[in-house]
Parts: sequence; C-alpha cells; structure tokens
Amino acid sequence: MIAELKTIIKPYVQDQEAFGNLDEDTDFINDLKVNSANLVDIILDIEDKYDIEIDNESMEKMLTVRAALEVVNKKLGHSYDSPQE
Repeated sequence: MIAELKTIIKPYVQDQEAFGNLDEDTDFINDLKVNSANLVDIILDIEDKYDIEIDNESMEKMLTVRAALEVVNKKLGHSYDSPQE
C-alpha cells in the first residue's frame, strides 16, 4: 500500500530527495514539503482511490505515511500491522 500511496502523493511533493527516502515515519509537511492545500488534495485522491470517506478528525491525524496508512486501513476494515513491529 505504500507504493500506491507514493503514486498518489508524488505530484504534490516539493522535496524529491525526501520522497526518494519515503518510509512510514515520513511527514508530509515537514519532510516532503507538501503544503496544507495539497495535503487536502492528497486526502481527496486517497478517498477516490479506495472509495472511502475520511472524516475531518481522521484527516487531522494524517500527517505521516504511517498515520495515513492506519486511517485508510481502518476505513477499509483492515488492521494495519507496521512492518517495523
């Protein structure tokens, strides 16, 4: 799912070097330099891709790759087990 997420966020990334090193701890705003308007675009793209609706409370949590994966998996009814655990 990280590969799918990378495809979604790639057009919005300002820091390509950080994008190349993207992992679960990558922060969309601080690491990838995605501005807040584009972060909303990313969330809308995720909703379209997975046919889910992400509420405002969940959106506010989606600041890192891990948080985004957790929210998406929860909405899809899957549990998310980090590969680092």
